[in-house]
Amino acid sequence: QNAAAPPPAEAPIEFAGREDVDALLNEKIKGKNKMDYKGKSEQMIEYIKKLRACIKWLLEREDANLAEIGKLNGLIDAADKHHAEIVSQLECKIQESVAMKEELQKQYASLGESLKKVEAEQMECLRSYGDEKEARIAAESSRNELSEELNRVKLEQKRLNDQIKMLQDTNKRLQEYNTSLQQYNCNLQADATKNAETIDKLQKEKNTMVETMNGLKDHSNSVKLQLEMAKSSQSEALKQKNNLLSEVEALRGELHQVRDDRDHKSAEINSLLSDLGVYKELTGKSSSELENVMIRCDALEETCSNQTEKIKTLQIQLASANEKLKRSNLTTMETMSEYESQKRMLEDLQLRLTEAEQKIVDGEKLRKKLHNTILELKGNIRVFCRVRPLLSNESGAVSYPNNGENIGRGVELMHNTQSYSFAFDKVFDHSASQEDVFTEISQLVQSALDGYKVCIFAYGQTGSGKTHTMMGNPEFNDQKGLIPRSLEQIFQTSQCLMSQGWKYKMQASMLEIYNETIRDLLATSRTSIQDGAASKYNIKHDANGNTQVSDLTIVDVRSINEVSSLLKRAAQSRSVGKTQMNEESSRSHCVFTLRIFGVNEGTDQQVQGVLNLIDLAGSERLNKSGATGDRLKETQAINKSLSCLSDVIFSIAKKEEHIPFRNSKLTYLLQVTS
Repeated sequence: QNAAAPPPAEAPIEFAGREDVDALLNEKIKGKNKMDYKGKSEQMIEYIKKLRACIKWLLEREDANLAEIGKLNGLIDAADKHHAEIVSQLECKIQESVAMKEELQKQYASLGESLKKVEAEQMECLRSYGDEKEARIAAESSRNELSEELNRVKLEQKRLNDQIKMLQDTNKRLQEYNTSLQQYNCNLQADATKNAETIDKLQKEKNTMVETMNGLKDHSNSVKLQLEMAKSSQSEALKQKNNLLSEVEALRGELHQVRDDRDHKSAEINSLLSDLGVYKELTGKSSSELENVMIRCDALEETCSNQTEKIKTLQIQLASANEKLKRSNLTTMETMSEYESQKRMLEDLQLRLTEAEQKIVDGEKLRKKLHNTILELKGNIRVFCRVRPLLSNESGAVSYPNNGENIGRGVELMHNTQSYSFAFDKVFDHSASQEDVFTEISQLVQSALDGYKVCIFAYGQTGSGKTHTMMGNPEFNDQKGLIPRSLEQIFQTSQCLMSQGWKYKMQASMLEIYNETIRDLLATSRTSIQDGAASKYNIKHDANGNTQVSDLTIVDVRSINEVSSLLKRAAQSRSVGKTQMNEESSRSHCVFTLRIFGVNEGTDQQVQGVLNLIDLAGSERLNKSGATGDRLKETQAINKSLSCLSDVIFSIAKKEEHIPFRNSKLTYLLQVTS
């Protein structure tokens, strides 16, 4: 009955967080007085219970945290695996893109050779066509001349045929007259034999014969006149033969006429000879005259034979000319057919040339797309690290990972037994040459020529070798820096693209930002460079995203030699100074800007790119540099602008809405490009 009642149920003790635990640990045990041990023991028991509950809560929370850590580790492993797969896929794509680029370059080279061959064949066809055209025109003119000559010959032949008919009629009448003369001679001989005894009759006959001889003299005179006419016609025929080929047939007709006259005169001469034989005793004059006539007739016959041979020669030449005319007609037809085939071939070659040019344009578009896709995959912002050799007064050690994912991307520093590891997009050790560094950034330079805006910085503390990397020594090929090598690549590539119809215009400017003041390094007056004229050079951004600096010297450049002279002139005007960290330290940010304007006349494409190459001033700690006075002011301005630059780069990398471009002149100048 007096059993003790069970203790009342205790409410569980809960902890909301670290504040409750801290409150429990800070709780103090208080009694009614110093001798109240019972109260203190009860409070102690209650405090122990709370501690047990706290320990239990902490153990539960630790278990929950371990479970959460296990889940997170699993997610991290899965993410790493997924990342490795993505990286392998990207590497495969990059390799495919490189292979495709090489294939396109080979196709481009082969198309260039084909284009040269086609142009050579085209020029040869045009030259052959011109020669054939001239030959055809000459053949046509010769044919027209021969046709006109043939028509004249036909007309002359018709006229000569009419003359031949007339001469044949005359010859017939002369033959009849000769026959009558022969009959009359026979009658005279009969009368002479019968009436020889009668002198008076002979005297009468003598008188008759005298009259006949007088008639023969008249006839002989007419023969002389005819011979003179024949000679004149012969001389005329010779003149006509020398002047025109058509007069050949006329000469032939005249020769026929002369020959007929000669035959007629021969017949007359024969009759005269017979008469002279009868009446030779009566007179000797007729005989001498007839002998002269015979001599002249022989000379005329010889002339006629010569003219006949010349006529035959001219006929052979005429036949040869006709044959040449036929051959020229055949050659003209063959030339026309060959011209048509060459014309069809030329049209086919022009079509193939157009297709090849279109393929080249499409290939160039694909190259640009793949090239800039690769750059975007690599990252729009990339950081490279170049390590120079340690100097004799510098301590520490530099090493590079030999395995793992940081091969070629990591660097390890050992300083005062403390190791530091860093990772970048690419690391160049102290043995890397200027060409090795440029090879890595050359793709960015190509992007500027494709119409993009590219910005390359050289960042590091004073004496780290920034100016050597950016400028180097342009006098020696192996020591040239990024700026002269980039310009050489741009000019060489632009020359190669001229064959595809591209024409480029380039403008260069160079300035420095010294103590937040812009100085024009290409200004002709050195006083204007040194005095700064801060209010003179104002930075403006237009609606198209282009940056302009008012009153800044901008020079049109057409060759690498012109740019090299500008770089030398600017290097002499740049601000440098001596500090404890560097004998000749760059005390300003040097910005070289090359604006590229490209137009393709064939496709009407236009590109506008900008390449900014910046040699930043060297960063340094004030306690190490020992800067005072103006050097202190310079160092503070340099460190502030570099800090602003890092803020802008981090904001862009994180894709923040607000990017603090206006915090310094350098970032505001490069706002659009960045």
